[in-house]
Amino acid sequence: MNTTQPSQQQIIKLNFKSIKNLREFDIDFSGNNLTDILGTNGCGKSTIIHALACCYQPIDEKESINYKFSYFFLPTTHSLWKGSELTLTHSYRTGQKQHSNMTVYDKLGNRWKPIYKRRPERYVSFIGIKTCVPKIEDESKKSLIEYTTQPLSDELSLDVKKYASQITSRDYTTYNIHSFSSKEYIGVEYKGQSYSALSMGAGEQRLFFMLKEVFKAPKYSLILIDEIDLLLHEDALDKLINILIDRAESKSLQIIFTTHAQSIIKFEAKINIRHIYQANDRTLCFNETRPDAMYRLTGKQDRPLEIFVEDDLAKAVVKKVSGELGLSKYVSIKEYGAAGNCFTVLSGLLLNKDPNIDNMLFILDGDVYETPEKKNGQIERVLTGTSVSVDAMRKKAIKYISQLLPDDLRPELFLHKLIKELPEQSNEEHNEVIRAAKDITVADGSHKYINDLITRMDFERSAGLKTITDLASLSPNWQNYTEEVRNWLISKKDSVMEKN
Repeated sequence: MNTTQPSQQQIIKLNFKSIKNLREFDIDFSGNNLTDILGTNGCGKSTIIHALACCYQPIDEKESINYKFSYFFLPTTHSLWKGSELTLTHSYRTGQKQHSNMTVYDKLGNRWKPIYKRRPERYVSFIGIKTCVPKIEDESKKSLIEYTTQPLSDELSLDVKKYASQITSRDYTTYNIHSFSSKEYIGVEYKGQSYSALSMGAGEQRLFFMLKEVFKAPKYSLILIDEIDLLLHEDALDKLINILIDRAESKSLQIIFTTHAQSIIKFEAKINIRHIYQANDRTLCFNETRPDAMYRLTGKQDRPLEIFVEDDLAKAVVKKVSGELGLSKYVSIKEYGAAGNCFTVLSGLLLNKDPNIDNMLFILDGDVYETPEKKNGQIERVLTGTSVSVDAMRKKAIKYISQLLPDDLRPELFLHKLIKELPEQSNEEHNEVIRAAKDITVADGSHKYINDLITRMDFERSAGLKTITDLASLSPNWQNYTEEVRNWLISKKDSVMEKN
């Protein structure tokens, strides 16, 4: 490469002031060589890579296409694209000089600016949805096609054949070019059978095209792939991503692609994952995978925070605290029964090395095993052994155990006390429950303070427990009662909630 030509090129950030449905939107590409743009249909994934393709002019038009805004943002009766504006923040080197520039592209008048000859230079390859169309659907000839076949043995073709074989688990014998008239089609031989792209499956055909584009691209190129997972099964996609990671690193390529495949998350240590979300008034980009992002992709709510409690009353208390912190949808609450089971369940999870253990909390009511000494005694009882690893596990276990703090009272009696000491409320329904609580002065067993209140009010149990915790939370002592579980949830908030 001539020293006057740019090298070491890197897109750092792209800002959309306004184009299509992208408004006041930033997306960052720094970090890894590969960036995956994830999101639901219509969120703007394709718009991002369409715009990126137009940000550069080719170093040599014989080697790469000169993508123009009109290729992807075609003026129509419904849209002339006036008012569109975006800013590219990018870095590059010319000779010994390092540059970091911001280039603004807009169509505030009748034409896009800057003019195409003033765009920065870079080798760009855009691989769009069109490459998914089987070649047979593009071929107009319906009679016998007699083509000549030439095996491809150059270094590029051998690399494409090698990696296509790995991805498809097919040992291709040859990689060919088939020519007839002025047309050419690729082809392969597999298990003694030769066939051209006219007989290839669309996924196989697109795979060869993607590999060719990636392996022929010179250093510092930009490769853009729309819907990389189309027509590929999960194992093939995984293999392709690993090959792209290696190639991008060895040739300093920047590869940006879109996908719907949530399985791509497994690569988040090696590639940038960018989640795109259309809010009511603007587009948001989240740089980390959180449960809400996965919900938008899969329709299933992930609850990474797991809290284990003794019974349904403690469950209602934890649910209330989770809701107060805006974390309910991220929290799974499970009952383990008698207090002693807390230590047994925790020990089993530690011994089995549960991968989510650091997002788990075990809560005791606080009326038994209330001191650190008693908790440690129970841990030693269920986690037996003299090895160094078991001893380390016992020391680790205590940090997963917390408790509610009922001031030496059983939780039912304590919550009953919080409710009956409340002043008159503006909500008459609440006042009725408070009056009913005051009428229960002595109950046969601590559990009956809550059970009797639910029975007297004729509540369904789950609805009754919710009303009781709603009322108890109005007490100035509620914060102290729930302090340990509240602090734990607050410490986990940043790890589960999206930040923009």
